[in-house]
Amino acid sequence: MTTVLEVQNFTRRFGGLIAVNEVSFAVQSNEIFGLIGPNGAGKTTTFNMMSGLTPPSSGTLLYQGKNITNLKPFQIAALGMARTFQNIRLFGNLTALENVKIGQHIHSSSGVLNGVFGIGKARAEEKQILEKANELLELVGLADRASVEARNFSYGDQRRLEVARALALQPKVLLLDEPAAGMNPNEKAALSDFIRSVRERFQLTVVLIEHHVPLVMGLCDRIAVLNFGQRIALGTPAEVANDPAVIEAYLGGDD
Repeated sequence: MTTVLEVQNFTRRFGGLIAVNEVSFAVQSNEIFGLIGPNGAGKTTTFNMMSGLTPPSSGTLLYQGKNITNLKPFQIAALGMARTFQNIRLFGNLTALENVKIGQHIHSSSGVLNGVFGIGKARAEEKQILEKANELLELVGLADRASVEARNFSYGDQRRLEVARALALQPKVLLLDEPAAGMNPNEKAALSDFIRSVRERFQLTVVLIEHHVPLVMGLCDRIAVLNFGQRIALGTPAEVANDPAVIEAYLGGDD
C-alpha cells in the first residue's frame, strides 16, 4: 500500500476561532478511512480544505505526492478526487440520468463547437457518457428511474444518486460527507456493503465523515478522531475504540 492522500498540519482560523488546529494524517491507497468526532470537532472544515472549498490558514495537502493545497475544487476533481456533501447538492430540476451525465463532462475533450452541433468526436463521447451514466445508475439501484427528476427522489435515493454522480468523475479518491445521515438501521447496513463494493469494483480509496460510530467501526480500515479541532487518535477501529482520549471525548470524563 502507498500513501495517496496526506494532510500535513492543517489549520483553519475564522477570525479568532481556530476550527482546525495542526491536524495531520495520511490515507493509503484502496483503504476506507474514517474521520469522526463530536459535533464541532472540525471534520467538515477539514473535508472542505481537502476538497478545495476552504483554503487552509496553514498546512499542506499532498495528493499522490503532489502539493495541491491551493488548487480550486474543479482542479482537484479533475485530478481524481470526488466528493459528496452532508447537505445533498443535486440538480433538483434535472433527471437522475442528467445529474450523472454532468459529472462526466469534466473529462470531455471534444470542444465547444463539436459539442454544440453534436458532430465529430462529440457524438462518440456523448454515447460513451450515456452508457456510463446508465451503468452507474444500475450500480446504485436507480436505473429504472433514470428519467425521474432528482427532487422527486426519497432522501436515501438522493444520497445514492449523489454517489453515482461522484463516481462519474472517475475518481481515485472518494470523499463521503456523512453518507448515512437520515438512514434507518437497515439502510445503514446496506450502505456499508455498498461502499465496500464500490471500493472493490473501482479500486478506490474512500475517506468518509460519519456520526454513526458503529457504522464507522465496522466499515473503516483506519480512523482519525478529531475533538475541538485537534486530532486526538489515529489507528484501527479496535485501537481507536479503546483509546482513553476517544472515550472521554464521546462519553465525558469521570468527574
